[in-house]
Amino acid sequence: MKIGIIGASGKAGSLILKEAKERGHEVTAIVRNASKVQEQDTAILEKDVFELTAEDLKPFDALVNAFGAAPGQEHLHVEAGRTLISLLKDAKHTRLFVVGGAGSLFVDEAKTTRLMDTPEFPKEYLPTASNQGENLKDLQKADSISWTFLSPAAFFDAAGKRTGSYQKGKDNVIVNAKGDSYISYADYAIAVLDELEHPSHKNERFTVVSEAE
Repeated sequence: MKIGIIGASGKAGSLILKEAKERGHEVTAIVRNASKVQEQDTAILEKDVFELTAEDLKPFDALVNAFGAAPGQEHLHVEAGRTLISLLKDAKHTRLFVVGGAGSLFVDEAKTTRLMDTPEFPKEYLPTASNQGENLKDLQKADSISWTFLSPAAFFDAAGKRTGSYQKGKDNVIVNAKGDSYISYADYAIAVLDELEHPSHKNERFTVVSEAE
């Protein structure tokens, strides 16, 4: 599979890149700074997401959006998302896979309260959560592209172990055997590639949780 990864030098993007390469896929890192890509022998497209063209994206079977926005620029999650929706509207064979956030997951069965609406949600994460939630809404309204949005668990652990297993949910926060909403970046990357290889969540959001050990 030909996979393009936007933000492939970031924390999530780099592990998705590693997982994809280890599985034998033909991967292109789409980054602003080529020198930050750690994986050896990786094809690189050095471009800002807002400079991409439909022609740039044409070769890919899947495009992973692991775009990261700096503090104070969280609105770029929405703008980048809309740019990609527009670029892919005529790309019938390219699937957009978005590295989403947990804030838009619901905490009740009636789906009236999102994690980011709860008093416990850290206020410093609200700008990112709300803008990623807006990106999800844009995708849900887009009928011209193929997409998947993967929300991590509430505790998304960059330093966590690769256990190799996880459980899936849809739009609600789910917990592991210890009652924790937890996923390591490494296990999240496994879930991304599993879904790309065996699609079961086309045009919808899903979420994953794993054990901490």
